[in-house]
Amino acid sequence: MTIRFQALPTDAVRALQRGAPDAYGMKPERKISDGDGVPCRHCLSNVGEGEAYLVLAYRPFPGLQPYAETGPIFLHAEACTRAEETDELPELFTRTRDYILRGYSSDDRIVYGTGAVTPTPEIVGKAAELLARPDVAYVHMRSARNNCYQCRIELVGTFDADA
Repeated sequence: MTIRFQALPTDAVRALQRGAPDAYGMKPERKISDGDGVPCRHCLSNVGEGEAYLVLAYRPFPGLQPYAETGPIFLHAEACTRAEETDELPELFTRTRDYILRGYSSDDRIVYGTGAVTPTPEIVGKAAELLARPDVAYVHMRSARNNCYQCRIELVGTFDADA
C-alpha cells in the first residue's frame, strides 16, 4: 500500500487556463503574483513574482451533492507541468504548520470522524491511516486556516495481508 499526493488533473486545469468557467460558472480572475502565498494546485509550486495567476472557485467532486465543498484556489495563468504523484508530502506544503485532512467515501461523502487538523510532520502517516480504513476511498488536504483545497491523497497498490 502506498499513498499518492495528487495535484489537479491537467485537462481540467488547461480548460480553466483557456477561460472555461469555474465551479460557479464564472470566468477565472486573472492577477499578477507578488511572489508570496500563491500556490498553484496543478504544479504544486508558488506562482513567481510578476507571473500571472488565476483565482477561481473549484469543486473537487464529480457532481453537486451536499458534501461537494467549493472554494477558492490559485492556478498559474499559463500552462505549467502537473506535479508528479508522490508518496512524500510535496515541498510546497512543508512551509505551513498544519492542514485539515478529511476522508471521503467512494460515493464522495464525508466519512464522519475522519476530519482533523493535522500537524504537517504527521500528514503522511495520518493519510495512510485514514486510507487503510475500508470506508475511506480518498482524502482531501485543505488549509487549516481558510479551508482551501490543497490536493487529493489516494491509495495505490494493493494491501497484502501476508506481507
